[in-house]
Amino acid sequence: MSKDDAIINPFKLPYLTNLGDIAVMISSKSDIFALCRVMEVDKDKYTNLMMSRLYIHNDKKLNISILGPMIGAPYAAILLETLIANEVKKIIFLGLCGAISTKIKIGDIIVPSSSFIDEGTSKHYVNTSTSYPSPIMIEKIKKSLKKINAGFHEGNIWTTDAFYRETPDKVKYFQAKDGLAVEMETSALFTISKFRDVDIGAILVVSDELSTYSWKKGFKDKRLKQGLSKTYEAITDLCKTLNSNNR
Repeated sequence: MSKDDAIINPFKLPYLTNLGDIAVMISSKSDIFALCRVMEVDKDKYTNLMMSRLYIHNDKKLNISILGPMIGAPYAAILLETLIANEVKKIIFLGLCGAISTKIKIGDIIVPSSSFIDEGTSKHYVNTSTSYPSPIMIEKIKKSLKKINAGFHEGNIWTTDAFYRETPDKVKYFQAKDGLAVEMETSALFTISKFRDVDIGAILVVSDELSTYSWKKGFKDKRLKQGLSKTYEAITDLCKTLNSNNR
């Protein structure tokens, strides 16, 4: 597919300046606030970008953007296209997911090595059934997680548009393909990043479980909070590493 055949193409926004090369995209508002605390960013100083908040962190150690919240592939795709049009080159996505493998539990950290496309956005960019992150970003994410002694799983995930249509048959289908978890943004983010020639990697934390074909919620579970806390630390370290590499 051509990158220039659309009637409306991504464009620069004049009020978005000094975004830096690196952006952290986050699905949950509470996780945005938590990462802002860790990175010493004032959560009340932001720019509205559509329905999300954009924070710009500019100092001698970090030059990054933090963007969110977001839900679903279509909206996440529009935000990512906007970041890329405004010269962001490296993206880290932090999201929540539901375990579909019996080996994966609430609070576990997953580094997706691929995502099965079960959302509609990617199909407007590629004709494949699976999307992939940038190998270099995955290696750097894993290195940062290991540096802080955070355990993690690496493998395939499933991205869907339909939260309320995660049926037992669907779960069984993706379990048979060695899927670890399900969520709603990652495959589209991977697809678009490759299409636009930028680097991306993702870190997901398990907030609930569907592996036994019933819904086990863990949104208030201390294991989820612990897993997320580790990701904030790892992402902060990763951003410092990426900034250092850019100098």
